Amino acid sequence: MLEINKIKENRQFVIESLKKRGVDITKEIGMLLDLDKERIENQQKLDQILNEGNKIAQQIGQIAREKTTKEDISPLKKRASDIKIEVKSLTQNGKKIELKIRTQLVQIPNIPHNSVHPGNNENDNIIELEWGEAKETNNSLLPHWELAEKYQLIDFTSGSKIAGSGFPLYKGMGAKLQRGLINFFLDYNTQSGYEEYIPPYFVNEESAFNTGQLPDKDGMMYHITNDNLYVIPTAEVPITNIFSNSRFHEYELPIKCTAYSPCFRREAGSYGKDVRGLNRLHQFDKVEIVQICHPDQSYQILDAMVKHISELLKQLDLRFRIVKLCGGDLGFTSALTYDFEVYSVAQKKWLEVSSVSNFETYQSNRLKLKCLTEKKESILCHTLNGSALALPRIVAAILEKNQRKDGIVMPSILSQYLEFDKISIPK
Repeated sequence: MLEINKIKENRQFVIESLKKRGVDITKEIGMLLDLDKERIENQQKLDQILNEGNKIAQQIGQIAREKTTKEDISPLKKRASDIKIEVKSLTQNGKKIELKIRTQLVQIPNIPHNSVHPGNNENDNIIELEWGEAKETNNSLLPHWELAEKYQLIDFTSGSKIAGSGFPLYKGMGAKLQRGLINFFLDYNTQSGYEEYIPPYFVNEESAFNTGQLPDKDGMMYHITNDNLYVIPTAEVPITNIFSNSRFHEYELPIKCTAYSPCFRREAGSYGKDVRGLNRLHQFDKVEIVQICHPDQSYQILDAMVKHISELLKQLDLRFRIVKLCGGDLGFTSALTYDFEVYSVAQKKWLEVSSVSNFETYQSNRLKLKCLTEKKESILCHTLNGSALALPRIVAAILEKNQRKDGIVMPSILSQYLEFDKISIPK
């Protein structure tokens, strides 16, 4: 969440910046700053009365030590008793105000980076780069769901019978392709300096809040009510939370992490061609990269992560483009996001396979994740993450692009991860 001191110091800048998202929070900022003023006044009263209480305690102590005095200390004791009641009341009131401030703060999205342009939705996004040859495709190319059935790679019917729509069942070469891609992605990331983790697939409420899934994406997450645990929508959530309540020296940064995990999202649709096959799922596999860094390095690191993912897609020889999101399409917690989309030659449409984002201090403020600078100042770190990569649409693009009359040819980079270089119709 945003830091209240930065909002106080840059009130108009925050309001104008958030208008890029298509929201006007002038009223909300006013309410928030009024609450902060109330908090300060309450704290000043508390400090004053605590100071008075300390002085009275010293007076009573001094009188008790001077046994010759006959001064009546009952008024002092009465005032000390009243002060205890007032302290309790002011402390409780302070907690209530803090809760109101926190409730207000978590409803305010991150401030877009100054390079983010205004816009309402994906139609206002900017295509930064397109890679790969745009070949003319004929109408005889099969979409991936038909290829999956023809070559017995994915059983959508059985997956639906077991769990419902949006839960595919991979089998045979389809399962091996999935596993090979996961290993390829992880090796590629670790060779670039990312440390590999296997995280828990469930997180508690605090962890989901720390990375911004709660309260913003509450309806999109699977919730286990009895244990108050959330099933992860991405490995970003448990991996980033490794570093909650942490402080690193400047020389220890950046920290680079990668992890494979299944991902679970309730919001997946169930009808129409846009959600057929692997296009949109409730359960899917993804390899994630996360970085924790000094604020001065974060946008240089963001560019490096974009290049990292670009090279990964080039090695798979998939046509892709990089899209810079406008304010209205930006995620709630993100300051700047680039989406990666691969081209589906059979569906003749672009499919998102990765988002790489800089959250600046939005997550680290919740995480209490700080950096100790060379000047011995304690400042909030910046956090970044990206998909490297989400598998379903990568699999879809590979199957569709590489289909031939006699089978589906695998990308050459996967030869060391697969037992086959081509998928043929099972005998």
